[in-house]
Amino acid sequence: MRARLDITKAAPDAYRAVAALDRFVVKESGLEARYIHLIKLLASHLNGCAYCVDMHIREARHTGLSDQWINLVNVWRESPVYSDAERAVLGWTDALTRLADTRAPDEAFEPLKAHFTDEQIANITVAISTINVWNRVTVGLRTLHAVAAETAAA
Repeated sequence: MRARLDITKAAPDAYRAVAALDRFVVKESGLEARYIHLIKLLASHLNGCAYCVDMHIREARHTGLSDQWINLVNVWRESPVYSDAERAVLGWTDALTRLADTRAPDEAFEPLKAHFTDEQIANITVAISTINVWNRVTVGLRTLHAVAAETAAA
């Protein structure tokens, strides 16, 4: 697989705009890092974004999350390692990432209200939307993660 183009060079203003939204999510939204990691990991897996999965696994490990917690994101419904609040975030992430199929049902939204304020729910929704933008940019432009880029250059 070859990269199609580098967005940072082709459209630097567009890149900076998405990066600014991501900075808000990570630094200003007030969401706990573990929720942001869940959102980024699950959406990236669902969207088949190797670049983002690779990056967000490394980031989650760097912040001290266990390999088991990270590795079971894809099968979160079958694993007891996630709290009810984490499950609510994962369910909403799944529903919004698969929006065309799910239509964001009440069954995915309602569990959030037991654990989060309206502002937090809004910020969780923005976080999910932001990683979906990154996934579409990265998959669409065939951005390669570090190992693949090194292999492709060889």
